[in-house]
Amino acid sequence: MTQPRPVVAVLCAQTDDAPPFLDELADRIDFRLTDAAGLAQALPGADGLFLWDFFSTALRDAWGARDRLRWIHVAAAGVDTLLFDDLRTSDVMVTNAHGTFDRPIAEYVLGAVLAHAKLVHESHDLQRERTWKHRETRSVQGSRALVVGTGGIGREIARLLTAVGVRVGGAGSRARDGDPDFGAVVDSAELAAHVGGVDYLINAAPLTPATAGLIDAAVLAALPAHAHLVNIGRGPTVVEDDLVAALRAGELDGATLDVFTTEPLPPESPLWDAPGVVVTAHMSGDVLGWRDTLARQFVDNARRWVDGAPLANVVDKERGYVHKEGGVR
Repeated sequence: MTQPRPVVAVLCAQTDDAPPFLDELADRIDFRLTDAAGLAQALPGADGLFLWDFFSTALRDAWGARDRLRWIHVAAAGVDTLLFDDLRTSDVMVTNAHGTFDRPIAEYVLGAVLAHAKLVHESHDLQRERTWKHRETRSVQGSRALVVGTGGIGREIARLLTAVGVRVGGAGSRARDGDPDFGAVVDSAELAAHVGGVDYLINAAPLTPATAGLIDAAVLAALPAHAHLVNIGRGPTVVEDDLVAALRAGELDGATLDVFTTEPLPPESPLWDAPGVVVTAHMSGDVLGWRDTLARQFVDNARRWVDGAPLANVVDKERGYVHKEGGVR
């Protein structure tokens, strides 16, 4: 007797915003396109769920409608908005877009470091004022960076910065020596004790109970006054009120921020005009073609799924990220 084809619900922002390449599996999987309003109706009978609308929190409310869900794939690297308690304790496997954003985000960080060292943003402001002002800039060669988060994104950041002469260290969930990309890795729980000589503090950590509010007043006060913060991890890993206070007091030489506690960043947020702050709209990994890359990654994993092969990028639901030896965050 022929086995019925598995059913995968696909959560889209709008139902006419379907991901590409699903037709490649149309003879092996029945896809149900839905938006958030229809998710509870799409889940009964679904074996899998593809969160194409990767920031949606609709699954929490629709969770009770599932009856045979076995696998969820989210088209994002961060899964903090997805992992509510009932999902964590369930037997549903979760995979994500681990690896897709490593290089684009690393390039963004490299650009942020160079822009700060070479006063690019200040030069832009002076140009708009038609002001000719000669200044001296910093060299990045020989500067020090500490990357918080030693997963794939953090490692690619370390490789690019090392290539231009930055001395890079790491901070992760446990201290260790002999790391192939960072050398020494310090315990991120003791971050304030390790940032005293850092020129660039780069946050690439996922949002977990251990990292929420990690970069706070104590860490910011321990940084040199010439240091620059780059946050491409998650907004709530930085205490934003503490950051604004440090910037206004001249205790920090600016920050490049791509993620925020509330997104979009509200117009009334003091971060918009805090001294030395560059704001970008959660776009550090979104290079041209990124949506096709995310869709292709899902299709490749879905093919593994129907073939009974091991899935790529399985999320450790307790840790909140893909855990790989040699790449522990």
